[in-house]
Amino acid sequence: MHVLILGSAAGGGLPQWNCRCPICALAREDETRVRPRTQSSIAVSPDGERWLLVNASPDIRQQLFDNPAMHPRTGLRHSPIHAVLLTNGDVDHVAGLLTLREGQPFTLYGTAGILDSVNANRVFDVMAAGVVAREPIALDRRFEPVPGLHVTLFAVPGKVPLWLEDETLEIGAETETTVGAMIEAGGRRLAYIPGCARVTADLKARIAGVDALLFDGTVLLDDDMIRAGVGTKTGWRMGHVPMTGAGGSIAALSDVAIGHRVFVHINNTNPVLVEGSDARREVEAAGWTVAHDGLTLTLS
Repeated sequence: MHVLILGSAAGGGLPQWNCRCPICALAREDETRVRPRTQSSIAVSPDGERWLLVNASPDIRQQLFDNPAMHPRTGLRHSPIHAVLLTNGDVDHVAGLLTLREGQPFTLYGTAGILDSVNANRVFDVMAAGVVAREPIALDRRFEPVPGLHVTLFAVPGKVPLWLEDETLEIGAETETTVGAMIEAGGRRLAYIPGCARVTADLKARIAGVDALLFDGTVLLDDDMIRAGVGTKTGWRMGHVPMTGAGGSIAALSDVAIGHRVFVHINNTNPVLVEGSDARREVEAAGWTVAHDGLTLTLS
């Protein structure tokens, strides 16, 4: 199984367009210290030829351009992307669908709850119904979006997208609006969980023994954004478990058998983004990799 991390940052990317926090400033000044990153998305293939795109980042055009495996190969119109899967309805995971509107056939998969949020917005009708099929997938149902690649969606603690929040907002609920994906090919298993509010016993049991885990790395500490002076929300309020601290993912997952441990969906205020920083060394010493755009894994 081939895994390509197209975008490793959280919403807004790195540097964010209007941000002068120390990490964004360093990304503009010295790319050897902080690599610029685009917004969260991966591609997975059983054979290196046919690919499943998981989440459609607002940066998807640049991501496809930057990775030759994603380039057209035959005829006047072609794409190696055979299907697209959404793990939630966040803007940084669905806005790129508007770029994938150039008459290219593929199937769009997601839970009914996630696809309902897309279907309710008519701007997404630019993906013509006769070209892009939309197929709702029930939780815990194994399906095959690309020949040789099997996927099972499962609920993880989270929340509805920011643009759907109202007075009924519940954080940490396990519903079909925030899901993880267990992806299997050639006897190998990849768990992709770019958004998760907390690590539960059920989640640990679900991912035990996977060959690779790509997990929510939005914040190092729950109050990253507050410490950086650029926001008032905690990681919990945004629906993201911190890497460290009480209830952090590193400690919570330390006793789970996992092959590769990789943090993705990393916010611009997270100090692990700085190469050689104390935060980066702490995370790496715990056995985790901090993802960057273009990082590849081959599970065989």
